[in-house]
Amino acid sequence: MKTTKYIIMMFAIALLATSCDDWLDVRGENISKEDDQFENYKGFRDALTGCYIAMADADAYGQRLTMTDIEYLADLWYVEDGHKTYAPQKYYLSNHDYANDYSRPEIKTAYAKLFNVVASANVLLKNIESKGGNITDNATRKVIEGEAYAIRAYCQLDILRLFGQLPKGGTKQVRLPYSYTTNIDERPAFYGFSEYVELLKKDIEKAESLLKDNDPIFSMTYTELNEPSDAEDDFLYYRQSRLNYWAVRALHARMALYTGDTGVANSIAREIISAKGADGKALISLSGISDLSNGYNALPTECLFYLSKFDVNDYANDVLTGGRTAQVTNTKCYVSNDMLTQLYASVPGSMASHNRYLYQWNRTSRDAFASVCPVTKKYWYDENTVSSTHLVDKNQIIPMLRMSEIYLIAIETSNSLADAQALYDAYMRECQFTLYDPFESLDAMRKEMLNEYRREFYAEGQMFYCYKRNASKSMMFCNKEITEEDYILPLPSTEVEN
Repeated sequence: MKTTKYIIMMFAIALLATSCDDWLDVRGENISKEDDQFENYKGFRDALTGCYIAMADADAYGQRLTMTDIEYLADLWYVEDGHKTYAPQKYYLSNHDYANDYSRPEIKTAYAKLFNVVASANVLLKNIESKGGNITDNATRKVIEGEAYAIRAYCQLDILRLFGQLPKGGTKQVRLPYSYTTNIDERPAFYGFSEYVELLKKDIEKAESLLKDNDPIFSMTYTELNEPSDAEDDFLYYRQSRLNYWAVRALHARMALYTGDTGVANSIAREIISAKGADGKALISLSGISDLSNGYNALPTECLFYLSKFDVNDYANDVLTGGRTAQVTNTKCYVSNDMLTQLYASVPGSMASHNRYLYQWNRTSRDAFASVCPVTKKYWYDENTVSSTHLVDKNQIIPMLRMSEIYLIAIETSNSLADAQALYDAYMRECQFTLYDPFESLDAMRKEMLNEYRREFYAEGQMFYCYKRNASKSMMFCNKEITEEDYILPLPSTEVEN
């Protein structure tokens, strides 16, 4: 196998350094400080923090794999022929032309950044094995190690979902790298689909076993953990911003659904829904009504895992236009008025009360011809009026795993129509829309879940994967038949196995 110099440098960059500031200092030419990084607990703590900040980079989940590129692949943003000139990356990704000179760099950058994060997690895991004794508290050591395994699995799952073969019904087989590498001299081995999935399961199950009972979420509620009492060290607080035990369980359910293990997906989803917190009450609940009424458009309270992103409002304004009354341009991400109407067409009358439609979409933005061009407000907040009390944990976030997804997984994988209907009723109550007809069959229910994924996860980067796992031959806003090749992004030209 061969590895491009670009990817090699990204691996080198991932080997960060001795304090939190140093860890974020990009020094591809110097990786020797790793020897000093892990001499104490603080070094491990800062290294793990660096992994999460790398995940929130704009080339990963900070934009490309949530708001822009991944949503172009699902044809969720408005695209016309003019975009070929003014926003060619948007045009060619939306048309699934991956060989184009505008598409290739986008794909290569996302691929490299995912492996950057993986390599950072691998460095941490390698040093826990050799120097983990420098973390004197056993439970803390297991939490750090468990999160590192989970970070690797989270990114490797998305490499599979982007670059891998169809999980069912496909004819093309793809081998992909599953990386345990930590430096520029090591190269990851490639695996077939089944082998790759087994490695994913192994990492996720390892993370679960390490976090089980050691995660502070077993002794404190999410609310308590969001209000740290230890001013000296709040590292184990704010568990929603980390891959805590229940977030890893949710990741397990997501993987199981994608790979067709629907029984496991349903079992885990129901476990999370019924789980109790340290106070004996529901662990975490759907939060559509309370969050949206308070201006928390990304539904942070129901997040099992989110990434902190202090400058998310910059992306909300500059890339997505956000809540401003503004003219959209070809470089922005927006939908047409017809697209927004079509999005809610499967639940007639919902636009009168459905809180996602009312709160998460700005319908005052217009194009140069004064036509209404709705834009998402999911990441936007008014900096002049928002309270600073919960700015970090309510506004400045990017959702990664939410209870809404857990409910939709449980509904889709249910073998009982009555059970699925009860779950859907609970979900729709939090959407503030209940005037719909009951499902007549499980098939009808599962078909509607595609529509719910579209409505619920706009600008969160989930719909392309939903289409792919269902081998859908059409996408709602795409005017061509979708082929198997459209779902398999090509690896960078030099990232291939001999």
